[in-house]
Amino acid sequence: MSLPRIALHPVRDFSLTNDARHVLVLVPRSAALPADLPWRASWQALLARKEMKPVELAKTPLPLDLADGRRVVLAMHDVGMSRFEQLTQLRKALMLLLDEAPKALVIRAADADTARDAAFVALVNGVPLPAKKKKLAKPLARIELYAPLIAADLAPIQALARGNLLARELTAMAPNALTPASYRKRIRALAEEYGLRCKEYDFRQLKKMGAGAFCAVAQGSHHEDAAIVHLSWQPKGSGDAKKRVALVGKGICFDTGGHNLKPARYMAGMHEDMNGSAVALALTLAAVEMRLPLALDCWLAIAHNHISSTAYHQNDIVTALDGTTVEVVHTDAEGRMVLADTLTLASREKPAPDLLLDFATLTGSMHTALGTRLSGVFASEPRLAELALAAGEASGERVCLFPLAADYAAALESKVADIKQCTLEGEADHILAALFLQRFTDQKCWLHVDLSASNCSGGLGAVATDITGFGVAWGATLLAQWLKMDKPQATTGKHTGHD
Repeated sequence: MSLPRIALHPVRDFSLTNDARHVLVLVPRSAALPADLPWRASWQALLARKEMKPVELAKTPLPLDLADGRRVVLAMHDVGMSRFEQLTQLRKALMLLLDEAPKALVIRAADADTARDAAFVALVNGVPLPAKKKKLAKPLARIELYAPLIAADLAPIQALARGNLLARELTAMAPNALTPASYRKRIRALAEEYGLRCKEYDFRQLKKMGAGAFCAVAQGSHHEDAAIVHLSWQPKGSGDAKKRVALVGKGICFDTGGHNLKPARYMAGMHEDMNGSAVALALTLAAVEMRLPLALDCWLAIAHNHISSTAYHQNDIVTALDGTTVEVVHTDAEGRMVLADTLTLASREKPAPDLLLDFATLTGSMHTALGTRLSGVFASEPRLAELALAAGEASGERVCLFPLAADYAAALESKVADIKQCTLEGEADHILAALFLQRFTDQKCWLHVDLSASNCSGGLGAVATDITGFGVAWGATLLAQWLKMDKPQATTGKHTGHD
């Protein structure tokens, strides 16, 4: 998807004669309207009619339809609000304009940070997601931004917007359009475009390697198009990569539940079960575009979870890539199976990653715990936990920390294998899933994100569509902050949740 073009102008050049038909004016929170506010008399009259005080514009942006056909929206930015609240208010203001599908948009903001946020919100909402309709919404073509910024300020905003849009575009694609085979083809094209190395471990190769957890899930599809895809990127120059990060994503292109078949209500939307891989891929590309001084490995576990005569069953015992035997308890707990072998590959890569970070739409219990407005995170050590929460506050993509408490792991003890895949009771399954995954991280520094906020009805934060792209902005913020940390300590036995 192509982003709208941004043209930068000094704030002083903003003119009431500007010929754009859709205009957003942003002013600081104040008890009174600024003396130099464009169309000030009209705004005063509108506020009087609605019996509103100017300060209320910080929570309720107002549209003004002018006699010449232009629509102008006025909003106040409040630095006392959280980043999530600020992005939400900007989204509400901009959608009063973008809902009319304009070709061009004018934004006037005297504050640099607010201008950057407004540009990001306009970019991610100005491009419609894929749809097969005779009449499609037209994308926003141009943004005229009047703000105290320079061109270099726009580059990271555009990289994050491209990442968010890519994650949402892939997630929105119909399951007959995004199969494991076509997804892998798209990934290869993106790897070539961005200059990344790409290696694919296909189903037959993984079977020979002994990746029994991944193959147990993939064997239900007769296409044999499943694969673990490895993208890697090294910044130019020997001193450019300060640390190495491995990003891992769950890419189940459609999840029927397997033999434990989902009912229709819960199977609808299961083409979005590859969202974790879309986030990991989009974050990788955004980090490359932003030139973060990191060596990056991106591991994408791409498969279907189908029901068929060859699909895996309850009570199967499979051997994972690291030799762990796993008792299958529920075939709809497939995400932790494909991630287990993928995390093993990521952990074994040389040089070893300093941080493992995985994304997955993993458990229904996380939805029960948090709903769809936050995502849950698990961290292998306290400093990573603090960093994850701080990145949520700074990015406006909020997360909630859950424990990796070792006593929960007793529920995964099996009488016939090294570990159970899950339990049938379902209690605290988000915690059990994280403890299961941690077993395959080789005690690396590790963060797990259970993406309960991947789809939020009515939009979330900066994003107006139900599919949110949650995790790209959070991940980029986390990586930038993590680079400033001392090297985190590897986990010890007391953090692993198993003996």
